Amino acid sequence: MRTIGNLKHLILYDTTLRDGAQGEGISFTAGDKLNITKKLDELGIDYIEAGNPGSNPKDMEYFKNVGKLKLKNSKLAAFGSTRRSNIKVYEDSNVISLLEAETPVVTIFGKSWDFHVESIIKTGLNENLRMIRDTIGFFKERGKEVIFDAEHFFDGYKFNSEYALGTLTAAQSAGADYLVLCDTNGGSFPNEIGDIVKTVSQRMEVPIGIHSHNDCGMAVANSIMAVLNGALQVQGTFNGYGERCGNANLCTIIPSLQIKGQYRMVSEKSMAGLTALSRYISEIANKKHNENDPYVGNHAFAHKGGMHIDAVLKEPRSYEHIPPELVGNERRILMSEVSGRSTILKRIQKLAPGLSKESPEVKEIIEKLKKLENEGYQFEGAESSFELLVKRYLGKGNEFFKVVDFKVWCDTGRSLLNSAGAVIKVEVNGVEEITTAEGDGPVNAIDRALRRALELFYPQLKKMRLADYKVRVLDTSQATAAKVRVHVESTDGELIWGTVGVSTNIIEASCFALVDSIEYFLGEWERKETKIHGYDNDSKDTGSTCGVG
Repeated sequence: MRTIGNLKHLILYDTTLRDGAQGEGISFTAGDKLNITKKLDELGIDYIEAGNPGSNPKDMEYFKNVGKLKLKNSKLAAFGSTRRSNIKVYEDSNVISLLEAETPVVTIFGKSWDFHVESIIKTGLNENLRMIRDTIGFFKERGKEVIFDAEHFFDGYKFNSEYALGTLTAAQSAGADYLVLCDTNGGSFPNEIGDIVKTVSQRMEVPIGIHSHNDCGMAVANSIMAVLNGALQVQGTFNGYGERCGNANLCTIIPSLQIKGQYRMVSEKSMAGLTALSRYISEIANKKHNENDPYVGNHAFAHKGGMHIDAVLKEPRSYEHIPPELVGNERRILMSEVSGRSTILKRIQKLAPGLSKESPEVKEIIEKLKKLENEGYQFEGAESSFELLVKRYLGKGNEFFKVVDFKVWCDTGRSLLNSAGAVIKVEVNGVEEITTAEGDGPVNAIDRALRRALELFYPQLKKMRLADYKVRVLDTSQATAAKVRVHVESTDGELIWGTVGVSTNIIEASCFALVDSIEYFLGEWERKETKIHGYDNDSKDTGSTCGVG
């Protein structure tokens, strides 16, 4: 194992674009794959498994265009199977398509479980060994780096260790550069993985890799156990995407081994961009980000209990195993009934450091907060609405727009698609704009109309979208006259923020939350622009027609 200072260097192999794309609901375009490839290269991934060129035209399109990217850190790998049984390797069209992809690396998977050899691909055990040798030898003769993925290795080893090891010996003799042990069914336990990897790494001369699936919820643990027992290459996907229960999550493996272990995989700068990249890939995959994910989830460093908050504000390591900024995440102090006054004060001081608990402004804001909570507002998970409330009260925000008026209607004569319409009038810097839109229901219609109107003034809003929408009835005894609380989560692909609105009118409550969401985004955008370009805007926020406060 190569060392960097006192750190051992591990090889990262990302298969988000191939194995991850096999996850339910994920369908990357060729353009998506090119964009993700650039991001993975910037992070410092050693190998990017980009797809199977013999499986579909989309992957072939990707391989034709990926050479234009001029990657700095990553090697591209085309993925495919050993030749089919009882034919010459050069007669196999899938093998030839791997060659035509023109990648410096080829990853070949082959059967290592005798059950699969005889019952699934229905060939002889010796022929399978010849298939492995012939295919790897074919690519080595043509100057390719070859990685051998021993499919179902751990199951094969448990049932027939001699044959499973024989497949690795065949690959090694043909010139394979890495032998990757695959827990394809995801059913192995960490102790099994550790024992088997240790045995194999001692017997083989070629470096060992690990490829784990998550069917028992142990893919990350299995990958780490493999590394601790001699594996030098770790395969996985971003956000754990993959077939069935997914693959080993590199967003957990990378910081666990680098920050908490004695291993080096990416630069500190790249590590600090891990959360943003994780969210970016969620957006491209059109999947809701898993906020409970370690390190990169929105909940990973969120604190709610009063005693916990008090402790973490005094000494962060009391309830945080690493500083969140190491992975580009941030500490979140949740606003709730168990947070206490000190939590509220800390959040106010974040916006106005000069205020203390004795400041009249603080006392008035706390009274306002109590009043809103009594009306049904809850700021847990909607801290952006609370931040806007404080800014409006202190006159620290900018007024980006006003909602002058809006009207929503539903047409029962239509199909469910575009079953509602909305018209909205907004004012930006004294200029009024009236816009109409249709939507799949009244809330979707008002959201579309509001965005359509504001994008004329703020085109950057095209980067923002709704990630989640929840409605809670607050007093069921009032039946249809009850107040409702609407909670909206929004994202720009990197950050995620929550806002809240309350009313007896669900459309109005939704409008409150939507307006806060847009105002928060525009405020953050302006703050970033100010930091980049150095200008200052001292205009004050007078409050929105459709906002909390």
